[in-house]
Amino acid sequence: MLKKQFLKNKPVCKVTFYTEELEGESAFVVGDFNNWNAEQHPMQKLKDGRFKTVIDLESGKEFAFRYLVHGAWHNDAEPDREVQNEFGGTNSIVSTVEN
Repeated sequence: MLKKQFLKNKPVCKVTFYTEELEGESAFVVGDFNNWNAEQHPMQKLKDGRFKTVIDLESGKEFAFRYLVHGAWHNDAEPDREVQNEFGGTNSIVSTVEN
């Protein structure tokens, strides 16, 4: 699940990424915005079993991403859209284009 907050004083969208309830002790959000670095954006485990993190992304763009939870890849449950990836699966897309 994605939650977005567009900032008025700079071209940034504050995006909160939430996984579904997933088994595992560690999670990361990995995507175009961090060159698919699997350790750059760790997520905090919530009491309900989901993971969460907040990232400032440049407004007016789209970014492909996935969640890496305890070594397994997961897509967002409610992305802005999905696209095919080169591995035969799909990536989630977050759009920072303000409507």
